[in-house]
Amino acid sequence: MTPASDVSLADIEAAAARLQGQVLDTPCLESRTLSELTGARVFLKFENLQFTASFKERGALNKLLALVAERDAGRAELRGVIAASAGNHAQGVAHHAQRLGLRAVIVMPQFTPTVKVERTLGFGAEVVLHGDSFDAAREHALRLAAAQGLSFVHPFDDPLIIAGQGTVGLEMLQAQPALDTLLVSVGGGGLASGIATAARALRPALQVIGVQAERYAAMFDAIKGTRHAPGDSTLAEGIAVGQPGELTRALIAERVHDLVLVDEGDLEQAVLMLLEIEKTVVEGAGAAGLAALLRHRERFAGRCVGLVLSGGNIDPLRLASIIERGMVRAGRLARIRVAAPDTPGVLARITALVAAAGANIDEVHHQRAFSSLSAQNVEVELVLQTRNREHGHDVVRHLAQAGFDARAI
Repeated sequence: MTPASDVSLADIEAAAARLQGQVLDTPCLESRTLSELTGARVFLKFENLQFTASFKERGALNKLLALVAERDAGRAELRGVIAASAGNHAQGVAHHAQRLGLRAVIVMPQFTPTVKVERTLGFGAEVVLHGDSFDAAREHALRLAAAQGLSFVHPFDDPLIIAGQGTVGLEMLQAQPALDTLLVSVGGGGLASGIATAARALRPALQVIGVQAERYAAMFDAIKGTRHAPGDSTLAEGIAVGQPGELTRALIAERVHDLVLVDEGDLEQAVLMLLEIEKTVVEGAGAAGLAALLRHRERFAGRCVGLVLSGGNIDPLRLASIIERGMVRAGRLARIRVAAPDTPGVLARITALVAAAGANIDEVHHQRAFSSLSAQNVEVELVLQTRNREHGHDVVRHLAQAGFDARAI
């Protein structure tokens, strides 16, 4: 295993100097509403505001600049670069390779969200879709690198990548000196390794907690000696890594205080809360820190907690689904079924009663053939926009008082 001492605060400070003016020093701001809801002082680092909407371009650019420096000094040949990524690392490599005039080939798993594929192509990279996981894509990228003489840019298990990601931690501690806890998403571990390296050197008492999705708990298992069966998919596909890196595993074991897991419901809730409360779009992996805070409120109550909103590249259709599912859980979308005589005007009467109760109709399904009622009756299923769960029950009572057989589904 590579010694963890291969990455130091000096490396991160050198990366910060190298990246200055080329990536955003993103805001790190307190969320008063989230603080009130969780019982902690919550500070958000908006890495979803980077040009590629992810922190990943920090490490990617740090690595590319080092490769260019080696080429310009005559110490190495640079025919181009290749990377394997679920999307955010891909965009970071593609964008900055284009800026630096380098050929970039990106190997992505076949089921990568379309928004990430299209944006990577938009940065001028050549995209190869291969395999059903990051690990399969990485193996194919290594084969292509050897065949074409390309320099492989690892998404996490590289000292230069880790140092670049660690600049997030430097900025957070400079902007908010009161921070005593950082919750950081963990996939391969590059971000958590870099942030923990900076934090341990500058603020030894500060706790860095890594967060993984339960369906992809490879780093958690490697550190804690547990065993979780991998899932088929996760909302946090950006951290869905099946095999942690050697260097990042050593760094996390040495410098990260603990690792926690979150489930899919936690991630959905966190994405929706950030959209509603902070008016910011964050992908599943980017919401992992908030998901952990919501799940373990008692543990972090009273602390000054920094969350890294690590990326905002979420598929619009997936975001729409999360919003709709969240509205159902909050009782703001209600489904009711009404049995009524199949007579002219009955549907108009039902909808008028719903309107009088203050609900808005989203969908109507008027069933005759697929109903267990007698032939002279009809079943009407309504999806309603309501204020809350109790309002949905009020609509059902309003219909019942008018003589209809109505019930919530």
